[in-house]
Amino acid sequence: MSDLLHVTGPDARTIETLVGGDPDGFGLLFHGGSPSAVAAYPSFDETARALGLRLVTLSRPGYGGSTPRPAPGRYADDVVESASVLDHLGIDEFITLGWSGGGPRALACAALLPDRCRAAASLAGVAPYLGEGLDWFAGMAEENHEEYHAAEQGPEVYEAFVVDHILPMLAATPDQMAEAMGGLVTPVDKAMVTDEFADWMSRTFNAAGAQGAAGVRDDGIAAVSPWGFDLADIRVPVSIWQGRQDAMVPFGHGEWLATHVPGAEAHLFEDEGHLSLVGRLEEILTDLKRLAGL
Repeated sequence: MSDLLHVTGPDARTIETLVGGDPDGFGLLFHGGSPSAVAAYPSFDETARALGLRLVTLSRPGYGGSTPRPAPGRYADDVVESASVLDHLGIDEFITLGWSGGGPRALACAALLPDRCRAAASLAGVAPYLGEGLDWFAGMAEENHEEYHAAEQGPEVYEAFVVDHILPMLAATPDQMAEAMGGLVTPVDKAMVTDEFADWMSRTFNAAGAQGAAGVRDDGIAAVSPWGFDLADIRVPVSIWQGRQDAMVPFGHGEWLATHVPGAEAHLFEDEGHLSLVGRLEEILTDLKRLAGL
């Protein structure tokens, strides 16, 4: 059973927070993808509980019930919200998992909260836009090319793109989910869009658009901007999980991160995609506990 909280964060802004899993377990901070807001996912909740983990996730500023920032922030800035929520819940040490656009947030926690973050995992996580030697767009679906080239042009241009092209997708019902995502969904990912998964995706998307374009806009601007921390500073154990059948965050992103995050353990699969990797959640979390020495 998950509990929805509204935590007071920086500048008295509200941070919408979902807490589940094992109430007495070790803290697991989950960073959702871009776009997303908190929405209960029973399978995730049950897996966390079975592994003795207290599952904590939050809606980033502008998503769900979380107050938008005055201006778009960097990935590093989301560590402030994360720390506020963990403090409120009385969680000191924790492990963290970030999926897709949440991947850089998990890595930010590893870099900037080294005394609290015991281990981090990036699940189909995006790599830096200007990563040296990385062709960021290679292997990416055309829909994402158009989106991030709009983001390059700044918040106003990108917000107009979000209103026209992304907010309609966020309104999709569960049975519209696979079609709404278009070319972003490869065959192995389409097979993952079962009733429960589609229901969860629909609810997290619907909530992400609750305040209009604000959250999506800020996420997109963060993706094409410097992250605000240096990957080379990471000293805690990190794992990188990536599939070659991923049209949203291409395989090259996982390869690049595995090379550039100090000491990272790479789990690179030929037959997994962006959504299908979530089917390995128990394996990923079990490995994350191992990395943390739990």
